[in-house]
Amino acid sequence: MFTETAPPASVATPFSRKNPFPAPLLTRRRLDGPGSEKETFHYEFSLEQSGFIFEPGDSLGVFPTNPPELVDEIINLLGFTGEEEVTGTSGQSISLGAALLRERTVTAPSRQFVQLVAERIPAARFLLEYCDPNQRAKLDAYLWGRHVVDLVSEYAELRNKLSASEFASSLSKLQPRLYSIASSLKRYSEQAHLLVTNVGFTSHGRARKGVCTSFLSERLEECGRVPAFIHSAKHFRLPDNPNAPIIMIGVGTGLAPYRGYLQEREATGASGRNWLFFGEQRRAANFYHQEEFAAYAASGLLTRFETAFSRDQSSKVYVQHRIREAGSDIWSWLNDGAYLYVCGDAERMAPDVDAAFHAVAEEHGGLSKDAAAEYVANLRTLKRYRRDVY
Repeated sequence: MFTETAPPASVATPFSRKNPFPAPLLTRRRLDGPGSEKETFHYEFSLEQSGFIFEPGDSLGVFPTNPPELVDEIINLLGFTGEEEVTGTSGQSISLGAALLRERTVTAPSRQFVQLVAERIPAARFLLEYCDPNQRAKLDAYLWGRHVVDLVSEYAELRNKLSASEFASSLSKLQPRLYSIASSLKRYSEQAHLLVTNVGFTSHGRARKGVCTSFLSERLEECGRVPAFIHSAKHFRLPDNPNAPIIMIGVGTGLAPYRGYLQEREATGASGRNWLFFGEQRRAANFYHQEEFAAYAASGLLTRFETAFSRDQSSKVYVQHRIREAGSDIWSWLNDGAYLYVCGDAERMAPDVDAAFHAVAEEHGGLSKDAAAEYVANLRTLKRYRRDVY
């Protein structure tokens, strides 16, 4: 497996995205319980000697490697050996196998690769139309659920019709993944903790796994190192005023930054009240860090703690329902200068939570629909409504 080692002590180049720090894995622990429909892990990485400083709300960028078995399958299907020389992303010559393992995306096909297939295979000539920049919707629809290996398998005639160099260069660059840091440096010095749910699905008859989530949970050895960097998220920081109340809404792994927030506020003695809404599928299976958050509630650090486990009853209950139920008190906290934080799913959760805030302003603030929209927009302008959604 590809691993990286720390540079010699004499090298003074600071670590960054362009020069990632090889962070050792200290801990990997399953957090989900029996009956869970997904695998969720707690990770702890050492940042010792990295020089990294981060604030709660920031993210850890992780450079994964691709599944070796998938790389081998693609290489074999195309009739390569893997030892062919290609130009790496740094401009230096590397083997095709190394390029596909750690530099190129071998899952989602790039438009350039689809166009290459269309140009070389008569039966795929129809794809040329989809590669027109004005036909993006058609290309997206065609590629939905398809990976590079699917096209290589479907068009077996590609074998020996591509050079290793043009194949590698047609693939998009493998990008790092960003994960909200779930810890505070004031609690865990020189460490970064993550809360990560594995990605997994089936499409076109094949089981798929998330490149980085499977890398972290399956391919990263104990004490192995991960090329990592800090991604600053100034839009999602704690209030400058430690006395300001905060209302945190997180679903699934959207809980991660709030663990860091609470550790930070406890360590600094911040007097601002803290209210957390957490949503997941099942209390018994998906209540991550349950004991830790219960301790925060018992100590008073968490002034209020609301949960919404959608599948524990016949009718679905989500965080937006809890927000509306607590609308009167939320309005009171907002009038006291509270900051709103939302972290998690951008497609469904975030719009539903936003609608709940509008409803609170209308029902408990006595505002018209237009005035409520203006009020919520003003919270954004004042940077009292902060979101980190994906």
